[in-house]
Amino acid sequence: MSKIASTILMIRPASFGFNAETAANNVFQTASQTLTQKEVQQKAAEEFDNFTDTLRKKKIDVIVVEDTPVPPKPDAVFPNNWFCTLNDSTVCVFPMFAANRRIEKRDDLLHMLAENFKIRDVEDWSEYEAEHLFLEGTGSMIIDHEYKIIYACLSPRTNKTVLEKFAHAHGYKAMLFHSRDENGTDVYHTNVIMHLGEDYAVICMESIPEETERIAVSQLLISTGHEIIPVTFEQVRKYAGNMLQVKNAKGKKFTILSRSAYISLTREQKQILNYHTTLLPVDINTIESIGGGSVRCMMAEIFLEKK
Repeated sequence: MSKIASTILMIRPASFGFNAETAANNVFQTASQTLTQKEVQQKAAEEFDNFTDTLRKKKIDVIVVEDTPVPPKPDAVFPNNWFCTLNDSTVCVFPMFAANRRIEKRDDLLHMLAENFKIRDVEDWSEYEAEHLFLEGTGSMIIDHEYKIIYACLSPRTNKTVLEKFAHAHGYKAMLFHSRDENGTDVYHTNVIMHLGEDYAVICMESIPEETERIAVSQLLISTGHEIIPVTFEQVRKYAGNMLQVKNAKGKKFTILSRSAYISLTREQKQILNYHTTLLPVDINTIESIGGGSVRCMMAEIFLEKK
């Protein structure tokens, strides 16, 4: 069973921009004061293309899907929130907090996956949107596929009931905790403060105010063979919690992170990470600052077997 994906899917943006609806609880987003909408989209597309080129040069398998220009979807470049794939040949579609992000869900993309990969089942959890209960894919959940554990911090976008039902449906254990930023605001997505590699974990421990929860999370990570690399609030602001480990065609492991995240790391943190993996920084400054999401959010892992 694969713990690290060797294929990822990414969506090339057609109308990237600031999304006022998600800014309600994503403190990372900032509207550009200097660029026009057209310039923002242009820069985002350039960053996207450089990102996928960088991955392909390292022989990492990337499926690029073009975003549809109508209706405009400012956050389409972050597909990991609306769907994920699991090792049991399941594709899951999730209930999304922002109404204008629900239009990102695309049947044609699911059909394309079904044509190329073996899929046993497509589960759609979207019905919870009607009850205002949300679970935003691998933004909400950090999934340890080997030990069948889901780490998740509760927030308006990560509902306890839906999460526990999802975990139960797939035989996973849910490790729930609360996480707040330095201003006491709930962290909206777990993947902002936590990244799980095969044998290491990058996590902002100071964002977990409850000592018992902090200890429980640490102990679970250590008992499942992960070396903990703590990051600070300041580093979280630079997206140091938002990384993804993948492997290339030869099985070499790379951890993808943004250039701003890479710069924020100390020499010691880089040394520990380089012991476990090969760091691969990419520059996505426009996407990060305006979209409020980083590299992890841009990549949907494909754990399905090719046909």
